[in-house]
Amino acid sequence: MNRIRFCEKCKTYTLEERCRTCGNETVIKAPIKYIKDENISYYRRKIKKEEWMRRNLL
Repeated sequence: MNRIRFCEKCKTYTLEERCRTCGNETVIKAPIKYIKDENISYYRRKIKKEEWMRRNLL
């Protein structure tokens, strides 16, 4: 299954490992899959809570 990729040099999205316009390597831009019982869920929730507090949403 292909994931959407992003070229940071020319700011375009593609499914290729190399950008068609500039030939630069692309990086995966899709978020990581959510797993309820993952090992890092504590840190993910902590970062989200800090972000909400920074925006005065909590």
